[in-house]
Amino acid sequence: MKEKLYFYYTNDLHSNFAQWPRVAGFFKDAKANRIARNESFWLMDVGDHADRVHPITEATMGKANVQLMNDLGYDVATIGNNEGITLGHDDLFHLYDDADFLVSCANLHSMDQIEPDWLQPTVKMTSMNGIKIGVIGLTAPFNDFYELLDWHISSTFRALDKYVEELKQSTDIIILLSHLGLNEDQEIARRYRDIDVIIGGHTHHLLRTGEHINNTIITAAGKHCHFVGEVILTWDHVEKKVVNKEAFATDISHIAKDLPTEQTLIELQETADDLLGKPIVYLKKPIEVKWFKHTEIMQQLTNTVKAWTNADCAMLNAGLLMDQLPAGDVTYGDIHRICPHPINPCVVTLNGNELLEVIRASITKDFMEMKLKGFGFRGEVLGRMIFSGIKVETAFHESGEYVKDVTYHGRPLDPSHTYRVATADTFTFGRLLPEVAKSETKDFFLPEFLRDLLADTLRNEDY
Repeated sequence: MKEKLYFYYTNDLHSNFAQWPRVAGFFKDAKANRIARNESFWLMDVGDHADRVHPITEATMGKANVQLMNDLGYDVATIGNNEGITLGHDDLFHLYDDADFLVSCANLHSMDQIEPDWLQPTVKMTSMNGIKIGVIGLTAPFNDFYELLDWHISSTFRALDKYVEELKQSTDIIILLSHLGLNEDQEIARRYRDIDVIIGGHTHHLLRTGEHINNTIITAAGKHCHFVGEVILTWDHVEKKVVNKEAFATDISHIAKDLPTEQTLIELQETADDLLGKPIVYLKKPIEVKWFKHTEIMQQLTNTVKAWTNADCAMLNAGLLMDQLPAGDVTYGDIHRICPHPINPCVVTLNGNELLEVIRASITKDFMEMKLKGFGFRGEVLGRMIFSGIKVETAFHESGEYVKDVTYHGRPLDPSHTYRVATADTFTFGRLLPEVAKSETKDFFLPEFLRDLLADTLRNEDY
């Protein structure tokens, strides 16, 4: 006898709740079909379901995301870096207290030795006909951030060495929920033939029909749940093994929205509006925001970051502020609306030559007009870089703007001197500003976001 097992999944929703009613519609139909046919199925999430860019997630510190997953009947989930490093320690510790599903993350550990009740390294499930499935969850090892929040992410391969062997002895099928990224998933598939399925995320890759490496099928459904995933395993009860593995990522743009889910989201938004609606400051005049010009508010925010981090100088891109603020009461919801990015302040060390190169790169047209997506940035364009603690003079020639002079305390930058430069942690990733990303010293400030310092700026300045 052969039996098909169905595993449905989401990854990297990033609180894109506009899409969630379609996700609900798809999964409710899929589950009804499986129930009608008396077939075994499970619903899983691979992390970054919550993202504090959305006011619902911001107001509830991710608890609303858990509620929405409960409503759809999820069975198991792992955490992504957006759950792991954008919430304070206590908020993550209690995030899944009310979850009706299991949470697996084999490489997450609390540094105070007190683990949350919901945290399990592995999860075991059984099909209707007795097939035993073991699930391992793993998340990306951003320990520079995690350890500032009193968490630690241990070695991916040490966890796999331990738990794959354990599950091999006690289960028939092993599934990895991997918030590690495609390259890591491929390497894991090459090393661990006993893992049957890797359901991936983090790098937002889309594998429409899966990828086979050795004995493993790898799958992932992109970003924001425009696609959702399905894995179908065929188990032969005579041979006592999996004889076929299929994976699909389905475009759900044509799926009808689930009306009860839409109503729940309306209610959650009303709750969020109430929670974020308390005034924090009164503005006597409007605050102007411009992405490509120097403004008073961006200068004062950059000054705040410099002072708050005790850095020698600071630089922030004007695209961090996405909208104006009118005169009158300003609520935390207003602050979140104009600065929604889950971005922390950080300080890097650069010598004079490196700092000069960073400044030159930041005033180019290509940099200012870059439509960045990712690294925590949720804006439209990077915008003009604003500086504090250093004086940057520019001029124009035929090919555009260029740096004419940079001084620190009235003197030219010293190539041999090391400067502590405060900026957005966005620039410590990728190749946006290579000198910043390659700095050997990076001090991150958590759990405060730049919007928290924006609120402080508005409270402390005379507006």
